[in-house]
Amino acid sequence: MTDILVRVIDTYVFRHTEKGPRFLLLKRSKTKMYEHLWQGVAGKIKKGEKAWEAAIRELKEETGLEPVNMFVADHVSRFYEIYGNRVNLVPVFGVQVGQEEVTLSEEHCEYCWVDLETAKDTLVWKGQKEGIAAVANMLNSKDDRIKWSEVDLNTKGAK
Repeated sequence: MTDILVRVIDTYVFRHTEKGPRFLLLKRSKTKMYEHLWQGVAGKIKKGEKAWEAAIRELKEETGLEPVNMFVADHVSRFYEIYGNRVNLVPVFGVQVGQEEVTLSEEHCEYCWVDLETAKDTLVWKGQKEGIAAVANMLNSKDDRIKWSEVDLNTKGAK
């Protein structure tokens, strides 16, 4: 039987600029699986860790950035993995940061801040494109989805 797991997260980091939101893309190092693939902040959820906690930890580890605001995106990515015969459900988060300068970990060799269309053209996987589009859609919407989906960074949980 195939297992269904939530073991990884995707986080799309953005900052507001005069030209609209700019999204952070990270290029994987040559020494890593999927070398030279562009992605958002992504990573595994550690034992005992909640998905949103993993998103914050991975943000800090991979970029040195601190979250200003954070929300759960209106999207869950999914993919089948032959190794382990498992279907992965991937919670997606939007994280606003205040600074532009990124301190890369050894996982990545480059970064860039881009608009949504460039991000969607650069990202490879369908789940990535849908995830970043869901974050952007929530940022541009006039409804209260972000308010209802915010992660309270002071108390570390849902508002």
